[in-house]
Amino acid sequence: MDALKVKKVIYKFLSLFSVVRGYNILTLVAAQYLAAIFIFSPNKSLRTVLFDVDLLLIIIATVCVVAAGYIINNFYDAKMDLINRPVKSTLDNFVKQETILKLYFLLNFLGFVFGFLISWRAALFFAVYIFSIWCYSHKLKKFAFMGLISASMLTILPFFAVFIYFKNFSKVIFVQAIFLFLVIMVRELIKDLENIKGAVANNYTTFPVVYGERKTKQLSLFLLLSTLLPVGVLLRYPAIGLMRYYFYFAAVSFFFIGFYLWKSSHKNHYRILHNYLKILLFIGVFCLIFMDPSLIIEKVIERLY
Repeated sequence: MDALKVKKVIYKFLSLFSVVRGYNILTLVAAQYLAAIFIFSPNKSLRTVLFDVDLLLIIIATVCVVAAGYIINNFYDAKMDLINRPVKSTLDNFVKQETILKLYFLLNFLGFVFGFLISWRAALFFAVYIFSIWCYSHKLKKFAFMGLISASMLTILPFFAVFIYFKNFSKVIFVQAIFLFLVIMVRELIKDLENIKGAVANNYTTFPVVYGERKTKQLSLFLLLSTLLPVGVLLRYPAIGLMRYYFYFAAVSFFFIGFYLWKSSHKNHYRILHNYLKILLFIGVFCLIFMDPSLIIEKVIERLY
């Protein structure tokens, strides 16, 4: 009996982890802390950044509202996921829908409160984000261009909570944001291609549904080529340090992605491309430490002493 209870608890934990996209949340936390340590406050000690209470509150607030966003998005996509992701949909249903929705409101409330503890501006930022992601999940994602652009913007917006906190408006960060935005748009288009069957069945007018697979691929290729512009600009900045090799790798990868995408015609092909872009973005997060490798040694030494 005890073993059965433990099994149920594990399944429920995995279900919640799946619903709130725990792997994405962990990546976001890593991205925010690494950016704070190696980009926004390179002159501060590791201890100072890690024990910055306001930074911690911003990251907790971000985690709460982003997790809530995944919950409400999952709620509105439930019927579509039954077609596109039957295994994930089954796992997600181990926790009652009522419990999930209660968690959604609780997380949004906590996100707003933690934001308010920092300042009313932070609270307003998170309130606008909460409303925006609900609006996207409820309405905007059903439309071709609006769904594509809003999904991409909402994906990178939480990262800017830390950006705004440190008030570091350097050109390098801005150009990196453009690069990230373009790559995420490509990922969203490929994800829409992957999920086209469920979108058609549920009357979602996503880009592939409205304009067809060929035009979706053409737009994706155009966006992939467009990423070369911010990459070229970034490579001219000495401030990116050894991270330039990540951008070299990304630029080469985009040519292969574009070629494979053009030849793709099956859901599994699109899934491979979608996952590859996720991995590429994940690697990019941890490559932030290579913008100035000397800081790694300095901060480790500071921590030891």
